[in-house]
Amino acid sequence: MRKSFLALLILGLMTGCDQNDAQVASHNLSQDADNFKINRRVVFVNGFTDNYLFLVEGLCSIASGTSSKSITVTCKVGADSYKKHILGLSDNITYFVEQLEPAQVGVYHYKVTFKPSVILPSVEIR
Repeated sequence: MRKSFLALLILGLMTGCDQNDAQVASHNLSQDADNFKINRRVVFVNGFTDNYLFLVEGLCSIASGTSSKSITVTCKVGADSYKKHILGLSDNITYFVEQLEPAQVGVYHYKVTFKPSVILPSVEIR
């Protein structure tokens, strides 16, 4: 188990070596946003009328929905509280995501975040 973890860690570090600074910074910003560390504003706009349809603001993670015609916005609203919005896209509906303030991310190192709850199986004791 330890050897496979070490091999996975080395592979992760090696894949970051051939990227330029912008790619590393972009990846680190995305990872921080997915871990609810970056404030974002997500705006959905009707392309025909130029009206805002929906606006989400806060510590939000953006992901593709279950189909190519939807997007999922998950926001942290408390210490252990989250809200999830699934929004449909169409030919006249578009969206953009704005990062509300600058964030400090390193371009000289590559971050790998392991979540023990995902790696280790849950054990139920009876």
